[in-house]
Amino acid sequence: MGVLWASYFQRSLAAFLIILGLSTVNLNTAAQTIGVCYGRNGDNLPPEAAAINLATAEGIAAMRVYDPVPPVLDALRGADIQLVLGIPNADLPSLSDPAAANDWVNTVVLCNYPDVEFKYISVGNEVLPTTAPDVANFLLPVMQNVYNALAAAGLQDAIRVSTATLQSVLNNTYPPSASVFRDDLKMFLVPILQFLAARNLPLLANVYTYFAYVSDPAAIPLPFALIDPAQPPNAVGYTNLFDASLDAFYFALASAEFPGIDVVVSETGWPSAGGEAAETENAVAYYRNIIAHVKGNAGTPFKPGKPIEAYLFAMFDEDLKTGAEVEKHWGLFYPDQTPKYPINFYN
Repeated sequence: MGVLWASYFQRSLAAFLIILGLSTVNLNTAAQTIGVCYGRNGDNLPPEAAAINLATAEGIAAMRVYDPVPPVLDALRGADIQLVLGIPNADLPSLSDPAAANDWVNTVVLCNYPDVEFKYISVGNEVLPTTAPDVANFLLPVMQNVYNALAAAGLQDAIRVSTATLQSVLNNTYPPSASVFRDDLKMFLVPILQFLAARNLPLLANVYTYFAYVSDPAAIPLPFALIDPAQPPNAVGYTNLFDASLDAFYFALASAEFPGIDVVVSETGWPSAGGEAAETENAVAYYRNIIAHVKGNAGTPFKPGKPIEAYLFAMFDEDLKTGAEVEKHWGLFYPDQTPKYPINFYN
């Protein structure tokens, strides 16, 4: 979910129209990373091998998947795709047993490595005491167990352990330099951040400018949320909401005395249907602009020149997702594998 930016934009921005084109985008991932999230919550999706073949054919060089499904891992063998592999929230209680975590690493990771290019293991997704109270206490022990199992194989630096969090862990995000972690979550978050900092591991963060925009479209200009490069800097130096959202994490980490933790944007995107401003025109603009922004290697106002790593959500529309209708319409490709948008992932 996006954080509210109403007072920010009421003071510093005025809305104006954007002319959106459908131009093809070319990616250069030499100094940064653009990946795609591959969710499988649909009853009309192509077989896993076909999906991975599509990703390879389209030049997608990095991918996030949410659970270790054997057909996906088999298809990724030799595919030259860097992988962010998720451990589902439901698996955290069992993997809090070190022996079970060792078995998981052996059977899922070591049996497929290096043919599968594991980059990160994301332990859980958006796990907080407020959102997942049944598993939250298991999160850090599982991170420790998986890290230790990888370390026993000498892979703790090659395959990095983290967890994916969300924007609602932050408070006071205007201006981004005032951002801090929520007081009610610090007891939960600080030990996790200590674990990451001590091992030079990144924090994964799901960053959605879409939800921030629809929370108050009168206050947030659509071009600012869509990362329109024509936007001038606002009163605190930001030209787009993505940078402001990413820097809010970096400032919160610095405020909590963890300035060395990098942030990987583990999900970001814009839907094409099902909700306010969820239109193909807006979605293609967002994806075009985020790709160009990452490719430009400009970094953010707080981290100028720092390469950005971001994973676009998502590979396909997922018709079985629950919740609001908008949750079903984030795909870059239709289930028949035709592209929804003219985006080129080749260098």
